[in-house]
Amino acid sequence: MEQRVRGCPRLEGKVSPPGDKSISHRAVILSSIARGRARLSNFAPGADCRSTVSCLRELGVEIVEESPGMLTVSGVEALREPKDVLDAGNSATTIRLLAGLLAAQDFLSIITGDDSLRSRPMGRLIHPLRLMGADIWGRGGDSLAPLAIKGSRLRGIQYRLPMASAQIKSAILLAALFAKGETTIEQPAPSRDHTERLLRAMGAKLESDGLRVTLAPAPALSAIDLHIPGDISSAAFWLVAGAIHPNARIRLKDTGINPTRMGIIEVLLDMGAKLTIEGERMEGGEPVAELAIESSDLAGRQIGGDLIPRLIDEIPLIAVAGCVARGTTVIRDAAELRVKETDRIRATVRELSKLGAHIEELPDGMIVHGGRKLEGGECYSHHDHRLAMALGIAGLVAQGETVIHDAEVVAFSYPAFWRDLERLCRRTAEKGGS
Repeated sequence: MEQRVRGCPRLEGKVSPPGDKSISHRAVILSSIARGRARLSNFAPGADCRSTVSCLRELGVEIVEESPGMLTVSGVEALREPKDVLDAGNSATTIRLLAGLLAAQDFLSIITGDDSLRSRPMGRLIHPLRLMGADIWGRGGDSLAPLAIKGSRLRGIQYRLPMASAQIKSAILLAALFAKGETTIEQPAPSRDHTERLLRAMGAKLESDGLRVTLAPAPALSAIDLHIPGDISSAAFWLVAGAIHPNARIRLKDTGINPTRMGIIEVLLDMGAKLTIEGERMEGGEPVAELAIESSDLAGRQIGGDLIPRLIDEIPLIAVAGCVARGTTVIRDAAELRVKETDRIRATVRELSKLGAHIEELPDGMIVHGGRKLEGGECYSHHDHRLAMALGIAGLVAQGETVIHDAEVVAFSYPAFWRDLERLCRRTAEKGGS
Protein backbone atom coordinates (compact mmCIF):
# COMPACT_ATOMS: atom_id res chain seq x y z
CA MET A 1 0.00 0.00 0.00
CA GLU A 2 1.00 3.63 -0.30
CA GLN A 3 0.66 6.20 2.45
CA ARG A 4 0.21 9.90 1.72
CA VAL A 5 1.48 12.38 4.29
CA ARG A 6 1.02 16.14 4.31
CA GLY A 7 2.11 18.71 6.84
CA CYS A 8 -0.39 20.06 9.36
CA PRO A 9 -0.51 23.38 11.21
CA ARG A 10 -0.05 21.77 14.60
CA LEU A 11 0.91 18.44 16.19
CA GLU A 12 -0.61 17.95 19.60
CA GLY A 13 -1.79 15.09 21.77
CA LYS A 14 -0.88 12.08 23.84
CA VAL A 15 0.39 8.79 22.48
CA SER A 16 0.74 5.44 24.21
CA PRO A 17 3.58 3.68 22.38
CA PRO A 18 3.04 -0.03 21.71
CA GLY A 19 4.63 -2.49 24.12
CA ASP A 20 8.39 -2.75 23.86
CA LYS A 21 9.26 -5.20 21.08
CA SER A 22 12.60 -6.28 22.53
CA ILE A 23 11.15 -6.98 25.97
CA SER A 24 8.12 -8.77 24.52
CA HIS A 25 10.28 -11.23 22.57
CA ARG A 26 12.36 -12.03 25.64
CA ALA A 27 9.44 -12.20 28.07
CA VAL A 28 7.49 -14.77 26.05
CA ILE A 29 10.59 -16.90 25.35
CA LEU A 30 11.77 -17.01 28.97
CA SER A 31 8.21 -17.56 30.25
CA SER A 32 7.94 -20.58 27.94
CA ILE A 33 10.77 -22.38 29.76
CA ALA A 34 9.93 -21.13 33.27
CA ARG A 35 8.16 -22.97 36.06
CA GLY A 36 4.55 -21.79 36.34
CA ARG A 37 2.27 -19.48 34.38
CA ALA A 38 2.98 -15.87 33.42
CA ARG A 39 0.60 -13.10 32.40
CA LEU A 40 2.19 -10.63 29.99
CA SER A 41 0.27 -7.39 29.52
CA ASN A 42 0.90 -4.69 26.91
CA PHE A 43 2.61 -7.31 24.74
CA ALA A 44 3.94 -5.78 21.50
CA PRO A 45 1.31 -6.03 18.73
CA GLY A 46 3.64 -6.21 15.71
CA ALA A 47 4.26 -9.10 13.33
CA ASP A 48 7.80 -9.70 14.63
CA CYS A 49 6.60 -10.68 18.11
CA ARG A 50 3.77 -12.73 16.62
CA SER A 51 6.46 -14.73 14.80
CA THR A 52 8.10 -15.57 18.12
CA VAL A 53 4.76 -16.60 19.62
CA SER A 54 3.98 -18.79 16.58
CA CYS A 55 7.35 -20.57 16.78
CA LEU A 56 6.97 -21.24 20.50
CA ARG A 57 3.52 -22.73 19.95
CA GLU A 58 5.05 -25.06 17.35
CA LEU A 59 7.50 -26.10 20.08
CA GLY A 60 4.66 -27.16 22.37
CA VAL A 61 4.18 -24.04 24.50
CA GLU A 62 0.62 -23.08 25.46
CA ILE A 63 0.22 -19.35 24.82
CA VAL A 64 -3.28 -17.90 25.13
CA GLU A 65 -4.17 -14.38 23.98
CA GLU A 66 -6.84 -13.43 26.50
CA SER A 67 -7.37 -10.02 24.92
CA PRO A 68 -5.35 -7.74 22.62
CA GLY A 69 -1.94 -7.30 24.23
CA MET A 70 -2.64 -9.74 27.08
CA LEU A 71 -0.97 -13.17 26.89
CA THR A 72 -0.93 -16.07 29.32
CA VAL A 73 2.12 -18.33 28.91
CA SER A 74 2.31 -21.76 30.54
CA GLY A 75 5.91 -22.85 30.92
CA VAL A 76 6.88 -26.38 29.85
CA GLU A 77 9.42 -28.76 31.35
CA ALA A 78 10.68 -29.66 27.90
CA LEU A 79 10.06 -28.23 24.44
CA ARG A 80 8.86 -30.66 21.77
CA GLU A 81 10.30 -31.27 18.34
CA PRO A 82 8.44 -29.16 15.76
CA LYS A 83 6.58 -30.99 13.01
CA ASP A 84 7.57 -28.44 10.38
CA VAL A 85 10.08 -25.72 9.64
CA LEU A 86 9.84 -22.82 12.11
CA ASP A 87 9.09 -19.48 10.44
CA ALA A 88 10.62 -16.36 12.04
CA GLY A 89 9.11 -14.09 9.40
CA ASN A 90 11.05 -10.83 9.22
CA SER A 91 12.30 -11.01 12.80
CA ALA A 92 16.04 -11.34 13.41
CA THR A 93 15.38 -11.33 17.15
CA THR A 94 13.14 -14.39 16.76
CA ILE A 95 15.60 -16.47 14.75
CA ARG A 96 18.68 -15.54 16.77
CA LEU A 97 17.23 -15.92 20.26
CA LEU A 98 15.40 -19.13 19.41
CA ALA A 99 18.58 -20.56 17.87
CA GLY A 100 20.25 -20.17 21.25
CA LEU A 101 17.36 -21.94 22.95
CA LEU A 102 17.10 -24.70 20.33
CA ALA A 103 20.82 -25.44 20.51
CA ALA A 104 20.23 -27.12 23.87
CA GLN A 105 17.10 -29.11 22.98
CA ASP A 106 17.19 -32.85 22.33
CA PHE A 107 15.74 -32.77 18.82
CA LEU A 108 16.24 -31.46 15.30
CA SER A 109 14.80 -28.11 14.28
CA ILE A 110 15.00 -25.94 11.20
CA ILE A 111 14.22 -22.23 11.38
CA THR A 112 14.00 -19.75 8.53
CA GLY A 113 12.34 -16.46 7.59
CA ASP A 114 11.39 -14.20 4.71
CA ASP A 115 13.71 -13.06 1.91
CA SER A 116 15.04 -10.16 3.98
CA LEU A 117 15.81 -12.30 7.03
CA ARG A 118 17.50 -14.97 4.90
CA SER A 119 19.98 -12.32 3.72
CA ARG A 120 21.03 -11.22 7.22
CA PRO A 121 24.29 -12.49 8.77
CA MET A 122 24.08 -15.58 10.95
CA GLY A 123 27.76 -16.57 11.15
CA ARG A 124 28.19 -14.30 14.19
CA LEU A 125 25.51 -16.42 15.89
CA ILE A 126 26.65 -19.85 14.72
CA HIS A 127 30.27 -19.39 15.84
CA PRO A 128 29.74 -18.95 19.62
CA LEU A 129 27.01 -21.60 19.74
CA ARG A 130 29.40 -24.08 18.13
CA LEU A 131 32.03 -23.16 20.72
CA MET A 132 29.48 -24.25 23.32
CA GLY A 133 29.13 -27.61 21.57
CA ALA A 134 26.02 -26.96 19.48
CA ASP A 135 25.43 -28.72 16.18
CA ILE A 136 24.17 -25.90 13.96
CA TRP A 137 24.47 -25.27 10.24
CA GLY A 138 23.37 -22.56 7.85
CA ARG A 139 23.18 -21.79 4.18
CA GLY A 140 26.02 -19.96 2.44
CA GLY A 141 28.86 -21.66 4.27
CA ASP A 142 27.13 -21.44 7.63
CA SER A 143 26.51 -17.72 7.30
CA LEU A 144 22.82 -17.41 6.38
CA ALA A 145 19.38 -18.82 7.23
CA PRO A 146 17.72 -21.28 7.06
CA LEU A 147 19.43 -22.73 10.13
CA ALA A 148 19.41 -26.44 10.96
CA ILE A 149 19.98 -27.18 14.65
CA LYS A 150 20.47 -30.54 16.32
CA GLY A 151 20.34 -30.11 20.07
CA SER A 152 23.29 -31.37 22.04
CA ARG A 153 24.97 -31.16 25.45
CA LEU A 154 26.41 -27.69 25.82
CA ARG A 155 29.28 -26.38 27.91
CA GLY A 156 29.83 -22.93 29.31
CA ILE A 157 32.34 -20.67 27.56
CA GLN A 158 34.13 -17.38 27.93
CA TYR A 159 33.39 -15.35 24.84
CA ARG A 160 34.15 -11.82 23.70
CA LEU A 161 31.58 -10.46 21.30
CA PRO A 162 33.18 -8.98 18.16
CA MET A 163 30.50 -6.26 18.15
CA ALA A 164 27.95 -4.98 20.65
CA SER A 165 24.89 -7.11 19.88
CA ALA A 166 22.04 -7.71 22.29
CA GLN A 167 20.66 -10.44 20.03
CA ILE A 168 23.85 -12.52 19.99
CA LYS A 169 24.42 -11.91 23.69
CA SER A 170 20.88 -13.07 24.44
CA ALA A 171 21.19 -16.17 22.25
CA ILE A 172 24.34 -17.22 24.14
CA LEU A 173 22.63 -16.59 27.50
CA LEU A 174 19.63 -18.71 26.50
CA ALA A 175 21.94 -21.56 25.51
CA ALA A 176 23.94 -21.05 28.72
CA LEU A 177 20.85 -21.77 30.84
CA PHE A 178 21.23 -25.42 29.81
CA ALA A 179 25.03 -25.63 29.64
CA LYS A 180 27.44 -27.32 31.99
CA GLY A 181 29.43 -24.68 33.85
CA GLU A 182 29.37 -20.92 33.82
CA THR A 183 29.27 -18.77 30.69
CA THR A 184 30.93 -15.36 30.62
CA ILE A 185 30.33 -12.83 27.84
CA GLU A 186 32.47 -9.75 27.34
CA GLN A 187 31.03 -6.88 25.31
CA PRO A 188 33.02 -4.22 23.46
CA ALA A 189 30.33 -1.66 24.35
CA PRO A 190 27.03 -1.69 26.27
CA SER A 191 24.00 -3.16 24.46
CA ARG A 192 20.40 -3.42 25.60
CA ASP A 193 20.16 -5.50 28.78
CA HIS A 194 16.53 -6.63 28.83
CA THR A 195 17.52 -10.31 28.84
CA GLU A 196 19.75 -9.87 31.89
CA ARG A 197 17.05 -7.96 33.79
CA LEU A 198 14.42 -10.61 33.08
CA LEU A 199 16.74 -13.48 33.95
CA ARG A 200 17.53 -11.93 37.33
CA ALA A 201 13.83 -11.27 38.02
CA MET A 202 13.05 -14.93 37.23
CA GLY A 203 15.70 -16.29 39.58
CA ALA A 204 18.71 -16.91 37.34
CA LYS A 205 22.22 -16.76 38.78
CA LEU A 206 23.48 -13.86 36.68
CA GLU A 207 26.13 -11.29 37.52
CA SER A 208 27.06 -8.15 35.58
CA ASP A 209 30.31 -6.27 36.03
CA GLY A 210 30.59 -3.41 33.56
CA LEU A 211 30.80 -5.00 30.12
CA ARG A 212 31.08 -8.55 31.50
CA VAL A 213 28.05 -10.81 32.05
CA THR A 214 28.32 -14.21 33.78
CA LEU A 215 25.50 -16.77 33.95
CA ALA A 216 25.49 -20.03 35.87
CA PRO A 217 22.94 -22.68 34.83
CA ALA A 218 19.97 -22.94 37.19
CA PRO A 219 17.48 -25.78 37.80
CA ALA A 220 14.52 -23.69 36.62
CA LEU A 221 13.36 -20.14 36.13
CA SER A 222 10.24 -18.96 37.96
CA ALA A 223 7.43 -17.40 35.93
CA ILE A 224 6.55 -13.79 36.73
CA ASP A 225 3.71 -11.56 35.61
CA LEU A 226 4.96 -8.60 33.64
CA HIS A 227 3.51 -5.36 32.33
CA ILE A 228 5.66 -4.47 29.35
CA PRO A 229 6.55 -0.75 29.07
CA GLY A 230 5.99 1.31 25.94
CA ASP A 231 8.68 0.91 23.30
CA ILE A 232 11.23 3.76 23.29
CA SER A 233 12.08 2.92 19.66
CA SER A 234 8.43 3.57 18.72
CA ALA A 235 8.19 6.63 20.95
CA ALA A 236 11.27 8.01 19.18
CA PHE A 237 9.25 8.83 16.07
CA TRP A 238 7.03 11.19 18.03
CA LEU A 239 9.98 12.67 19.91
CA VAL A 240 11.60 13.65 16.62
CA ALA A 241 8.27 14.77 15.12
CA GLY A 242 7.62 17.05 18.09
CA ALA A 243 11.13 18.48 18.03
CA ILE A 244 11.26 19.31 14.30
CA HIS A 245 7.67 20.47 13.73
CA PRO A 246 7.32 24.25 14.12
CA ASN A 247 4.15 24.02 16.23
CA ALA A 248 4.04 20.87 18.32
CA ARG A 249 3.50 19.54 21.81
CA ILE A 250 3.34 15.77 22.32
CA ARG A 251 3.28 13.59 25.45
CA LEU A 252 4.24 9.91 25.47
CA LYS A 253 2.79 7.75 28.22
CA ASP A 254 4.38 4.84 30.10
CA THR A 255 7.53 4.66 27.99
CA GLY A 256 10.53 2.51 28.84
CA ILE A 257 13.69 4.49 29.58
CA ASN A 258 16.17 1.65 30.00
CA PRO A 259 19.65 3.25 30.07
CA THR A 260 20.84 0.93 27.29
CA ARG A 261 18.09 2.34 25.02
CA MET A 262 18.34 6.05 25.92
CA GLY A 263 20.59 7.06 23.04
CA ILE A 264 17.82 8.82 21.11
CA ILE A 265 16.95 10.93 24.15
CA GLU A 266 20.60 11.81 24.79
CA VAL A 267 21.11 12.87 21.16
CA LEU A 268 17.95 14.98 21.01
CA LEU A 269 18.81 16.75 24.26
CA ASP A 270 22.33 17.39 22.98
CA MET A 271 20.85 18.84 19.78
CA GLY A 272 18.77 21.24 21.89
CA ALA A 273 15.39 19.50 22.05
CA LYS A 274 12.82 20.73 24.58
CA LEU A 275 12.32 17.26 26.01
CA THR A 276 11.41 16.40 29.59
CA ILE A 277 11.22 13.11 31.50
CA GLU A 278 8.54 12.97 34.18
CA GLY A 279 7.22 10.47 36.72
CA GLU A 280 10.12 8.01 36.62
CA ARG A 281 9.36 4.66 38.24
CA MET A 282 10.19 0.94 38.00
CA GLU A 283 7.83 -1.64 36.49
CA GLY A 284 8.88 -5.28 36.21
CA GLY A 285 12.53 -4.39 36.67
CA GLU A 286 12.47 -1.77 33.90
CA PRO A 287 12.50 2.04 34.34
CA VAL A 288 9.41 3.78 32.92
CA ALA A 289 8.42 7.45 32.58
CA GLU A 290 6.25 9.91 30.71
CA LEU A 291 8.05 11.92 28.04
CA ALA A 292 7.09 15.38 26.81
CA ILE A 293 8.44 17.06 23.66
CA GLU A 294 7.71 20.37 21.96
CA SER A 295 8.95 22.36 19.01
CA SER A 296 12.68 22.94 19.30
CA ASP A 297 15.56 24.74 17.61
CA LEU A 298 17.91 21.84 16.91
CA ALA A 299 21.61 22.04 16.07
CA GLY A 300 23.65 19.39 14.25
CA ARG A 301 25.99 17.14 16.20
CA GLN A 302 28.71 14.48 15.81
CA ILE A 303 27.29 11.07 16.71
CA GLY A 304 29.32 7.85 17.03
CA GLY A 305 31.32 5.55 19.28
CA ASP A 306 29.71 3.71 22.21
CA LEU A 307 26.51 5.73 21.72
CA ILE A 308 25.64 3.90 18.49
CA PRO A 309 24.54 0.54 20.01
CA ARG A 310 22.10 2.47 22.21
CA LEU A 311 20.34 4.11 19.24
CA ILE A 312 21.10 1.87 16.27
CA ASP A 313 17.39 1.51 15.37
CA GLU A 314 16.80 5.27 15.55
CA ILE A 315 19.53 6.44 13.16
CA PRO A 316 17.19 7.02 10.17
CA LEU A 317 15.16 9.25 12.49
CA ILE A 318 18.24 11.15 13.61
CA ALA A 319 18.99 11.76 9.93
CA VAL A 320 15.51 13.29 9.59
CA ALA A 321 16.19 15.53 12.59
CA GLY A 322 19.53 16.47 11.06
CA CYS A 323 17.80 17.64 7.87
CA VAL A 324 15.88 20.25 9.87
CA ALA A 325 18.62 21.16 12.36
CA ARG A 326 21.05 24.03 11.98
CA GLY A 327 24.50 23.00 10.85
CA THR A 328 25.79 19.54 10.05
CA THR A 329 25.07 16.19 11.67
CA VAL A 330 27.70 13.46 11.19
CA ILE A 331 26.87 9.83 12.05
CA ARG A 332 29.78 7.38 12.21
CA ASP A 333 30.52 3.85 13.53
CA ALA A 334 27.13 2.58 12.33
CA ALA A 335 28.20 0.04 9.69
CA GLU A 336 25.85 -2.47 11.35
CA LEU A 337 23.03 -0.61 9.57
CA ARG A 338 24.24 -2.17 6.32
CA VAL A 339 22.86 -5.57 7.43
CA LYS A 340 19.47 -4.63 8.86
CA GLU A 341 16.15 -5.23 7.06
CA THR A 342 17.81 -3.40 4.21
CA ASP A 343 21.04 -1.44 3.85
CA ARG A 344 19.67 1.31 6.07
CA ILE A 345 22.52 3.71 5.38
CA ARG A 346 22.09 3.63 1.62
CA ALA A 347 18.28 3.49 1.74
CA THR A 348 18.03 6.41 4.19
CA VAL A 349 20.35 8.58 2.10
CA ARG A 350 18.56 7.69 -1.13
CA GLU A 351 15.02 8.29 0.12
CA LEU A 352 15.68 11.50 2.08
CA SER A 353 17.52 12.87 -0.96
CA LYS A 354 14.28 12.46 -2.90
CA LEU A 355 12.72 14.91 -0.43
CA GLY A 356 15.41 17.51 -1.04
CA ALA A 357 17.76 16.62 1.80
CA HIS A 358 21.48 17.36 1.36
CA ILE A 359 22.84 14.10 2.72
CA GLU A 360 25.98 12.09 1.94
CA GLU A 361 26.61 8.37 2.38
CA LEU A 362 29.65 7.21 4.36
CA PRO A 363 30.90 3.62 4.68
CA ASP A 364 29.77 3.57 8.31
CA GLY A 365 27.18 6.33 8.45
CA MET A 366 26.17 9.58 6.81
CA ILE A 367 26.66 13.34 6.76
CA VAL A 368 23.48 15.42 6.94
CA HIS A 369 23.69 19.09 6.00
CA GLY A 370 20.83 20.77 7.81
CA GLY A 371 18.77 23.88 7.36
CA ARG A 372 17.20 22.99 4.01
CA LYS A 373 13.44 22.80 3.58
CA LEU A 374 12.22 19.35 2.63
CA GLU A 375 9.88 18.92 -0.33
CA GLY A 376 7.20 16.32 -0.78
CA GLY A 377 7.93 13.47 -3.18
CA GLU A 378 7.64 9.74 -3.81
CA CYS A 379 9.61 7.44 -1.50
CA TYR A 380 9.97 3.71 -0.92
CA SER A 381 10.24 1.90 2.38
CA HIS A 382 12.57 -0.80 0.98
CA HIS A 383 10.38 -3.15 3.05
CA ASP A 384 11.93 -1.63 6.19
CA HIS A 385 9.42 -0.66 8.89
CA ARG A 386 11.68 1.87 10.59
CA LEU A 387 12.57 3.62 7.35
CA ALA A 388 8.88 3.82 6.39
CA MET A 389 8.03 5.55 9.67
CA ALA A 390 11.04 7.88 9.48
CA LEU A 391 9.89 8.98 6.02
CA GLY A 392 6.43 9.60 7.45
CA ILE A 393 7.91 11.95 10.06
CA ALA A 394 9.88 13.72 7.33
CA GLY A 395 6.64 14.14 5.40
CA LEU A 396 5.12 16.06 8.32
CA VAL A 397 7.57 18.93 7.80
CA ALA A 398 7.95 18.71 4.00
CA GLN A 399 6.22 21.16 1.68
CA GLY A 400 3.55 19.41 -0.34
CA GLU A 401 2.62 15.75 -0.25
CA THR A 402 4.92 12.84 0.49
CA VAL A 403 3.95 9.43 -0.86
CA ILE A 404 5.49 6.38 0.82
CA HIS A 405 5.21 3.10 -1.05
CA ASP A 406 5.07 -0.27 0.76
CA ALA A 407 4.02 1.63 3.87
CA GLU A 408 2.23 -1.39 5.32
CA VAL A 409 5.56 -2.70 6.64
CA VAL A 410 5.05 -0.60 9.79
CA ALA A 411 3.00 -3.62 10.95
CA PHE A 412 6.25 -5.41 11.84
CA SER A 413 6.65 -3.20 14.91
CA TYR A 414 3.96 -0.47 15.14
CA PRO A 415 0.69 -1.41 13.37
CA ALA A 416 -1.12 1.73 14.59
CA PHE A 417 1.59 4.17 13.44
CA TRP A 418 -0.27 5.78 10.53
CA ARG A 419 -3.44 6.03 12.60
CA ASP A 420 -1.57 7.75 15.45
CA LEU A 421 0.06 10.15 12.98
CA GLU A 422 -3.31 11.14 11.52
CA ARG A 423 -4.85 11.46 14.98
CA LEU A 424 -2.20 13.92 16.15
CA CYS A 425 -2.71 16.05 13.06
CA ARG A 426 -6.50 15.80 13.04
CA ARG A 427 -6.85 16.79 16.69
CA THR A 428 -4.83 19.90 15.92
CA ALA A 429 -7.13 20.77 13.01
CA GLU A 430 -10.19 20.39 15.27
CA LYS A 431 -8.68 22.97 17.63
CA GLY A 432 -8.14 25.38 14.78
CA GLY A 433 -4.41 25.48 15.43
CA SER A 434 -4.79 26.96 18.90
